[in-house]
Amino acid sequence: MTSKQTIVVGLSGGVDSAVSAYLLKQQGHHVIGIFMKNWEDDDDTGYCSSNIDFVDAASVADVIGIDIEHVNFAADYKDRVFAEFLREYQAGRTPNPDILCNAEIKFKAFLDHAMRLGADKIATGHYARVRCVSTQPGADGQLLPVETSRLGDGRFELLKGLDPSKDQSYFLHRLTQAQLASTLFPVGELHKTEVRRIAAEIGLPNAKKKDSTGICFIGERPFREFLNRYIAHEPGPIKNDRGHIIGKHVGLSFYTLGQRQGLGIGGIREKGAQRGGGDHAPWFVARKDVKTNTLWVVQGHDHPWLLSNGLVAQDMSWAAGSAPALTDTLAFAASATAQGATTAVPASEARRLSAKTRYRQADAPCWLTAAPQPGSLTEPGDPGAIALVFDEPQWAVTPGQSAVLYDGDLCLGGGVIAVAR
Repeated sequence: MTSKQTIVVGLSGGVDSAVSAYLLKQQGHHVIGIFMKNWEDDDDTGYCSSNIDFVDAASVADVIGIDIEHVNFAADYKDRVFAEFLREYQAGRTPNPDILCNAEIKFKAFLDHAMRLGADKIATGHYARVRCVSTQPGADGQLLPVETSRLGDGRFELLKGLDPSKDQSYFLHRLTQAQLASTLFPVGELHKTEVRRIAAEIGLPNAKKKDSTGICFIGERPFREFLNRYIAHEPGPIKNDRGHIIGKHVGLSFYTLGQRQGLGIGGIREKGAQRGGGDHAPWFVARKDVKTNTLWVVQGHDHPWLLSNGLVAQDMSWAAGSAPALTDTLAFAASATAQGATTAVPASEARRLSAKTRYRQADAPCWLTAAPQPGSLTEPGDPGAIALVFDEPQWAVTPGQSAVLYDGDLCLGGGVIAVAR
């Protein structure tokens, strides 16, 4: 029998957080709901669903039989998340605000507020799992009940959600041991179909509500229109891989590597190209040169400019509590050389893992090295930076996005991609 805990659940108005609250209530816990309002610049537009979401969250709380509080974190969001989001875009990179939102708002500002209410734990509707592995003498390696485990009882591990199509550990890799020790993910053990079945069975009003796909708390408004309100943009040339100007972009901030839609150059052929040849292949954004304000595009999904054998990531965060220990791997030096590293890294400085460089991406087997070596990939100037060398070239690895490392289902942590090679 699980001992009764006070658990504050972030109710977003969606079905996942609603079922999370229900499951915890069924387990006998004292559950309190909190609706987080994190954006208020344009509440009067049709794009911000905050008011509708709160009505849904309040209706869920009524059905489940729990109290709900409306809390405004808009100032925190603007200072901790949105300001950094704009800085990265202005620098020509493509950030992922959902990752920063989780680290700074949902699992910091919200967590702090919940603790002031007397919470033992918080819970959200993320598809991920947490387990606690004892580090105590005589019980080292034993699994402890996560509901009652506290920081210091053992090592907290972030695991993928059991539903591979919904796993959200990628967005949670920046969580610390203290944050993981205070968090539960009730639906991480379930598949989405089961979550919706439970919601329908108990009569939740949002059982069939569509999943949100917009940027964290900013809604599903037209992104270019939204960004245009905050970032000065300067049009410039679009060039192909031969250096020929084939169009004009509206501002580098509005494009990301691998982008195909919205380039305004469809159907363009090189002068003199034969009709019916391969010159109608789709165009993709391949590079952004901030210094010259040039957008470089290439034709074909598998163009070499879109493929990377490795990367360097910095600003590392380790959900596991520390960087992975490196192990001797005799095959690494040959593999690294084969995959394009110009200086082989000693085998004793490598470890075999897998990584994601995009959320909707299969895990890519790779080698991890502790830091970029002079003459290899690059030197970003971060002593905690890591380099990855992939078994197979990866598509559209994008500076500003996150590279997240896994050891099987265990999410070790990750960092911001500085350079792709």
